[in-house]
Amino acid sequence: MATPILKLEGVNKSFGPIDVLHDISLEVRAGEVLCLLGDNGAGKSTLIKTMSGVYKPTSGTIEMDGQPVAFTSPRDASERGIATVHQFGGTFPLMSIGRSFFVGVEPTKRFGPLKVYDRKKANEIAVRAVREFGITRIDDGDRLVGGLSGGERQSLAIARAVHFGARLLILDEPTAALGVKEAAHVLRIVLQARKRGLAVIFITHNVVHALTVGDHFAVLIRGAKAADFRRGQKSREEITDLMAGGEAMAELEAEIESHLEVHQTYLAD
Repeated sequence: MATPILKLEGVNKSFGPIDVLHDISLEVRAGEVLCLLGDNGAGKSTLIKTMSGVYKPTSGTIEMDGQPVAFTSPRDASERGIATVHQFGGTFPLMSIGRSFFVGVEPTKRFGPLKVYDRKKANEIAVRAVREFGITRIDDGDRLVGGLSGGERQSLAIARAVHFGARLLILDEPTAALGVKEAAHVLRIVLQARKRGLAVIFITHNVVHALTVGDHFAVLIRGAKAADFRRGQKSREEITDLMAGGEAMAELEAEIESHLEVHQTYLAD
């Protein structure tokens, strides 16, 4: 089996006396979608920030390609090929598509003794990159990002990350604020990224979306990994119960029923 692009082993994160992540072990490989499932307060945001260099683990190890790493910043993680796309796409509504695609790394051309922004080149590359992901409705790099749909903005951010060398995409609730059609659009982009051989960590609380694209699943509850399984090993209902703590409730109900049966038998005697 191929070496994981990213592997976490026994990762803990505390803020003073407050323990937020508890002994998290995860791995994701090229051409694989790992879905991290959990309701609000499950620890997903802290885990994302730990994987992407915002936070350093309190203990435990992080490896890339089998080698230990210690990210000093999000830029450090980005330079190693980790790109995080947050819920609203990380794009700039008042910029054009081309400008937003290249913000901070704008292509230039000579204009006499000066270097100026090469708008034509930026637009051509941005439009081509997005269309390669199947977003054929975008054909004008001068169009404002704010005029795009939520799904198109997510797609633009993902295409930008891939263009600049991302090997691992961390997608933070990319479908949470979208309607059914737009969410389906983003899920197709996730599948395209997997097909290209990227590793994808898809963070969501939507079980249906996770089952649509996921190969490998982990459920977080109160900062701890409650389950880790492959596609086909658990049903939608089982996953939903896990996220809601349903298995613990089922065990409690079974224990109560067992106790009642024993008590009733004792009374009958």
